[in-house]
Amino acid sequence: MTKTTYSRRRVLKTGAVAGTAGLMMPTYLRAAAHEGFTNAPTGDTVTIGFNVPQTGPYAEEGLDELRAQELAVQHLNGEGDGGMLNTFSQKNLDGTGILGKKVQFVTGDTQTKSDVARASAQSMIQKDGCIMINGGSSSGVAVAVQGLCQDAGVIFMAGLTHSNDTTGKDRKANGFRHFFNGYMSGAALAPVLQTAYGSDRRAYHLTADYTWGWTQQESIAAATEALGWETTQNVLTPVGAGDFSSYIAPILNSGADVLVLNHYGGDMVNSLTQAVQFGLKDKQVNGKNFEIVVPLYSELMAKGAGANIEGVYGSMNWNWQLEDEGTKAFVKSFGEKYGFPPSNAAHTCYVQTLLYADAVTRAGSFNPCAVVEALEDFEFSGMGNGDVLYRGADHQCFKDVLVMQGVAGSGNANMVGYDTLSLVELTPRAQVEYEPDHPMFAGGSLGECNPGA
Repeated sequence: MTKTTYSRRRVLKTGAVAGTAGLMMPTYLRAAAHEGFTNAPTGDTVTIGFNVPQTGPYAEEGLDELRAQELAVQHLNGEGDGGMLNTFSQKNLDGTGILGKKVQFVTGDTQTKSDVARASAQSMIQKDGCIMINGGSSSGVAVAVQGLCQDAGVIFMAGLTHSNDTTGKDRKANGFRHFFNGYMSGAALAPVLQTAYGSDRRAYHLTADYTWGWTQQESIAAATEALGWETTQNVLTPVGAGDFSSYIAPILNSGADVLVLNHYGGDMVNSLTQAVQFGLKDKQVNGKNFEIVVPLYSELMAKGAGANIEGVYGSMNWNWQLEDEGTKAFVKSFGEKYGFPPSNAAHTCYVQTLLYADAVTRAGSFNPCAVVEALEDFEFSGMGNGDVLYRGADHQCFKDVLVMQGVAGSGNANMVGYDTLSLVELTPRAQVEYEPDHPMFAGGSLGECNPGA
């Protein structure tokens, strides 16, 4: 398959990368030997970049992503037990790398900062020759790196990014997201919250002040208000604040009877812990027990929050306790390598790595436009969450969504902190689907695939 096959290809002049206003990329990216696309592999290896937060408020999730990404590379290269390669509905990956090239990788630390993440990704592309970037544990980072990869002509496989904007107004043709989003969390959570707490509730929101927090709050507020809840106040909080006591104290006299924590990672651990210390879970307001909701959960957050998590509802993209064969295979591989179960952040980065490798194999080319064509409207199974669709209109995955509730741990010494979330409901994919032009996702356009050089 030659580069002229791809209908989305744009002819670029003077070596400029599309969308960068004439920014010149290094000459070697335009070399004839690279067959007309950025960092086309010429030897017996191919390099991909794992760009995750290894420090900062989302570091725990990032380090778990990195563990899973390293495991995926081992499986692609025929090392270990193969994990989800054995359960994936596609059987194109045989442990010989990607298109016969051994997979190698470089890593970067995003620090959960968009400018740092872009610089890290740019170095991976320009200095290390990466043909794909995978990862991130912040939607602000994901949006920034996705835009960079679009301009550079490489594929971006987003990691943990939950903002509606990632595949909404900031969607890009070279970017793909396996993780679910804020709208899906609201659609899955609201009916469960109505059953548990009723329709007459007054909710006070604390919201991380960036793209994820904004769209998560909008989504959960819209979903609960449609069932009769009132949103009394939404207060924005900085990422990495650490001490949230000044934000929590006003809730005591607000008249609200539910606190919605639109926080993630270490911020959620801190804000939830401090809310419990302020006695919110022990209060009665408006004749009802005061409740706390965490719309986006992770195992690592639950582990950090400890007993404070008990009784608190939230949603997840995936959980290691699922009983499907793909989940069992991944949990076995990850557990044997690292000694504990994987998080849902680890799961999505592992799956994204395999999905990229499979798309290249099906396309018979590393050309990013070939990969785009292979992934658009691609349906698969065997990797958790049932039957999954990668929608071509916005590059968003659609699959079943989990609603979880915090519980007391089992007491198993080998599982301390990893068994404090219980599956309440496996929400079917149809309940969380939406049209590409839904108002919460409006204003964006994929544009055209950019093969780069």
